[in-house]
Amino acid sequence: AHRAAAALREGTRTALDALETPPERAPAVVVPAQAGPGGRSAPLAEDTVVLAEPAVDYDLLDPDEFEQAVAALCERDGCTDVEVAGGAGDLGADVLAVAPDGRRVVVQCKRYCATNRVGSEDLQRFGGTCYTVHEADVALFVTTSDFTAPAVEYAAQCGIVCVDGEDLRAWSDGAAPPPWTAVTPAPPPARPSP
Repeated sequence: AHRAAAALREGTRTALDALETPPERAPAVVVPAQAGPGGRSAPLAEDTVVLAEPAVDYDLLDPDEFEQAVAALCERDGCTDVEVAGGAGDLGADVLAVAPDGRRVVVQCKRYCATNRVGSEDLQRFGGTCYTVHEADVALFVTTSDFTAPAVEYAAQCGIVCVDGEDLRAWSDGAAPPPWTAVTPAPPPARPSP
């Protein structure tokens, strides 16, 4: 009987200790405020657990879904007037958007397997229309794979930002800033002297 009583006391102590020890919390997740009634933000209760969305596996998306996913990233990161324009006759623009600073962003998306790298021909086709036809302030070429050295060289000459699969995952996970921030906005045109 003494052993049973001692075991009960020890079990009670262990249970009380567990109740007094605060639980470990999951890593914090930043959640944008949601508009509540009357346009006011609705605060979350202190003990509300917010689960992060699972990472997107871009390699499993079809080309249309990939364009939609890139457009969603643009919207998530503050772009407005986001439009998916991909398909036949898109003239190289799969996603059109306006960056938070007002610059026009034109995106070409290529969902390729890891062994199919984007070549300079793809960049040249995009470079031929992104500025002249689509009036890009920022031209982005986003792929799930990688770029050949000649493609990267051509992009650098033309001011096209290359986003490979690794950069895309970092952008998607929030570990890297949106790619349009890599391009410094052009200064306003000089005013003519009086």
